Amino acid sequence: QVLSLPIVVIVHGNQDNNAKATVLWDNAFSEIDRMPFVVAERVPWEKMCDTLNLKFMAEVQTTKGLLKEHYFFLAQKIFNDHSASPEDFQSRSVSWAQFNKEILPGRGFTFWQWFDGVLDLTKRCLKSYWSDRLIIGFISKQYVCKLLSTEPDGTFLLRFSDSEIGGVTIAHVIRGKDGSSQVENIQPFSAKDLSIRSLGDRIRDLGQLRNLYPNTPKDQAFGSHYNSEWVGAE
Repeated sequence: QVLSLPIVVIVHGNQDNNAKATVLWDNAFSEIDRMPFVVAERVPWEKMCDTLNLKFMAEVQTTKGLLKEHYFFLAQKIFNDHSASPEDFQSRSVSWAQFNKEILPGRGFTFWQWFDGVLDLTKRCLKSYWSDRLIIGFISKQYVCKLLSTEPDGTFLLRFSDSEIGGVTIAHVIRGKDGSSQVENIQPFSAKDLSIRSLGDRIRDLGQLRNLYPNTPKDQAFGSHYNSEWVGAE
């Protein structure tokens, strides 16, 4: 008689996301000598960061994991707190409800549903871009505006969409003749969009994009990701 790894039986594909969350939480936070099915209801945020990082690297099949600034953004998202410092979050604990039950403010999905969408998109369409550190990804729209507002016209970066599950968007700065700046976010691209035309080729198409933040010319940053057939077709 042995304990198996956690198994969740589902009867419909729409239960898949919740099942994956259950297995992940059980695998990461249950004690080996526990009573069957007993798992902590709350876990330290630092342990959650480690779990999300390991899951991301394993799922995407990359050696480039999450960074401290990514954890800070994820903490702001899951705790719905934009006033705390990174150090404040280190002493907090996160609940199963915050992870996979409670709907994020102003959204129609949970934290895990959103994160799992990012995983799926990155695994299917963005692995090489992420591994080359071309995607900041986990960053808020407000912080993007702060970063780009002082940059030259055409400076851009890539972030995972806050409003859609499984979307990546391009934020870029437009600087007027009077010196004023405006940061625009292009409609997020889904896995379906990127299967039709790759992210690299879409960036190449957009003439208003010039330098990947902070100051790398886009052809230098993304040139190896351009489709050679399209290059030859010009």
